[in-house]
Amino acid sequence: MNKKKLKVIPLGGLGEIGKNMTVFEYGEDIIIADCGIAFPDDEMLGIDLVLPDITYLKRNAEKIKGIIITHGHEDHIGAIPYVLKEINIPIYGSRLALGLIQNKLKEHDLVSTAIMVTVEQNQTIELGVFKIEFISSCHSIADAMALAIHTPVGVVVHTGDFKIDYTPINGEVINLGRFAELGNKGVLLLMSDSTNVERPGYTMSERVVGESFERIFDEVSNRIIVATFASNIHRVQQIFDAAVRCNRKVALSGRSMINVANVAIELGYLHVPEGTLIDINDINKYTHDKLMIITTGSQGEPMSALSRMAASTHRQLEVIPGDLVVISATPIPGNEKTVSRVINQLFKKGANVIYNSLDEIHVSGHACQEELKLIYNLTRPKFFMPVHGEYRHLKQHANLAHSMGMPKENTFVMDIGNVLELDSKSAKLIGNVPAGKIFVDGLGVGDVGNIVLRDRRLLSQDGLVVVIVTIEKESGMIIAEPDIISRGFVYVRESEQLIEQMRKVTVAALDKYDGKEWATIKMVVKDALKEYLYTNVKRNPMIIPVVIEV
Repeated sequence: MNKKKLKVIPLGGLGEIGKNMTVFEYGEDIIIADCGIAFPDDEMLGIDLVLPDITYLKRNAEKIKGIIITHGHEDHIGAIPYVLKEINIPIYGSRLALGLIQNKLKEHDLVSTAIMVTVEQNQTIELGVFKIEFISSCHSIADAMALAIHTPVGVVVHTGDFKIDYTPINGEVINLGRFAELGNKGVLLLMSDSTNVERPGYTMSERVVGESFERIFDEVSNRIIVATFASNIHRVQQIFDAAVRCNRKVALSGRSMINVANVAIELGYLHVPEGTLIDINDINKYTHDKLMIITTGSQGEPMSALSRMAASTHRQLEVIPGDLVVISATPIPGNEKTVSRVINQLFKKGANVIYNSLDEIHVSGHACQEELKLIYNLTRPKFFMPVHGEYRHLKQHANLAHSMGMPKENTFVMDIGNVLELDSKSAKLIGNVPAGKIFVDGLGVGDVGNIVLRDRRLLSQDGLVVVIVTIEKESGMIIAEPDIISRGFVYVRESEQLIEQMRKVTVAALDKYDGKEWATIKMVVKDALKEYLYTNVKRNPMIIPVVIEV
């Protein structure tokens, strides 16, 4: 009798936005769905990227059959170069997703070693005991696919990021019929995108944005700058189409915009009439009424092209009075302040700025409540696991499923690292595997942890005080007045009285200690100064004692 069970282990994407990665394990076989990054929040000072912890995968590397990619967004493919440096695994994805991944692998010098296999929508592949069916779907990037994972204990449907768009730009509608067929045969577990679960109704079609572009651009005689996500190729296509109708040349700005557009044009996903696309360095050859710029920076990222334009630090482009700037995106939660700052700077430069709250220039790529209900009703799963969202999104999605008849005991609101074990009749949480955040800072991967981040926060809030004490080696006596160096705490010349008092506190503390242990001397100085500063100025700077023996 077969007693093996299926394990579903999320290593990212639950209780957070981004870092999507899920492990499916049965016996000696493992497959991984997606391999994404998250972007740092405001508290992660100096961090560039956040990766999933793959300790569990490294321990079980011999079992892994491949990484399955649902679509080519950073939060689903961004961690692949870092994972491939640890474990060389085949990657299965659409032509576009693999094209974008290949760009990343070039930067990391991994192209020659990576194994990449192209799959088509509605194709099925076999990896170990798993049969993975790629179901055509809709999202804010071309070639998005849901997964039907056929396992020995039943079918798991993983929606990936999706929306139900009946009039998509490329004409490829989501394959609702296949979801219904799977539901009729029996779905063991549904894992469904929770990002937009708080929004009632339906997500608008991407075509609405194209209609808005046409209406807005027709009325403009000045230069037009449009900021959007580089990966939203359907949106970029609509901007190109509107530019052609308005008889405008188009220049691209921003490294990711140029890279993604080049890949999309090369693979045939982006159709640009000959002579429309020009180099950003040639924009001065055209009058403003014949020019459009598509740029990155819709999220207000400090180093993005739009932010540099707003701050007058862009090499090729200066925003001038009369420019129309269209920000075709909604701020990701946490980015509202940076986006608002860029909009204010653009207005100060005399630009006319249109953003999402002023017009229908952005639609989401994620399903709202009625679309989530439809997928649930079509698949009619035995068990339900909301994915891709913060905890509140997962909880609201679980409540939505309960309202449609899903028993609470069959619903699993999980955290990363939890292990869900299933057979054909039952499902339960059985424990945890290592999971969390790995920080990328420059070229360093994982060398910055919570203690370093805590120190960075402390430095940013209260500054640094270095106390240099010179002592005589034999006797342990202080032979020079302690030197105090302050950075980000107080300006020494304007706080001479405080600095002098800190010297006295240091000397008094050392007078009470008659030992010669360096570690103890440092601790005595640190404790005395910490108590004095908090008592007298209510601050907690980082204190670093330095002992010099002569």
